[in-house]
Amino acid sequence: MSPPHEAPPRSTFPRGPRGVELATVEDTQEFGRRLGAILRAGDLVVLTGPLGAGKTALTQGIGAGLRVRGDITSPTFVIARVHRPDPEHGGRVALVHADAYRLGAATDPRAEIDDLDLDASVDDSVTVVEWGEGMVEQLAETHLQVRIDRRDDDARVVELAPSGGDWAARIEAL
Repeated sequence: MSPPHEAPPRSTFPRGPRGVELATVEDTQEFGRRLGAILRAGDLVVLTGPLGAGKTALTQGIGAGLRVRGDITSPTFVIARVHRPDPEHGGRVALVHADAYRLGAATDPRAEIDDLDLDASVDDSVTVVEWGEGMVEQLAETHLQVRIDRRDDDARVVELAPSGGDWAARIEAL
C-alpha cells in the first residue's frame, strides 16, 4: 500500500450543524483536493446526493489532490473511468471513478457492480463511486460515505461518515 500524501493544513471551510458548508463549485473542488491529498491505495469513497449536488465536482478535486492525469468528467454513460497517476507532478496512485446511477435495474444491483470488476483494482487505487450507496460497500473492508446536498442558494453541505479503519483520524484535518 502506498503511503498517504502529506496531510493538508487545517481546513478553513465553515462547519454548519450538518457538515462542511461549501459556497461555490470551486470550494467543492478545493474540498475534494484536500480529501484527495489524504487518500491512499485501497480507499473506497462512496458519494451520495441528488442530481447536480456536486459529486463530479468533488471528484475533480479528489483527482487534483491525487495528482492524476486527464480531465475528470461524469462517467454516467461509460460507468467507470481510470485516471492514472501523474508521477511528474507527484501522483502515486490511480483514481477509479465509477457512476452507479444507471445501474440497479437488475434484481440484485450488486451483481452489476461485480460485473464492472471494480474489486480487481480496489487495492491498488482510490475508488470513488457516485450513486453507489448500498451497492459497493462490500468492495473494501472500510469506506468513507460522502453525502452532498445542494441548498437553494447553490451552496453545498458535505457530510462525511467514516466506516471502519482509520478514516475518522484522517478526515479530522478536513
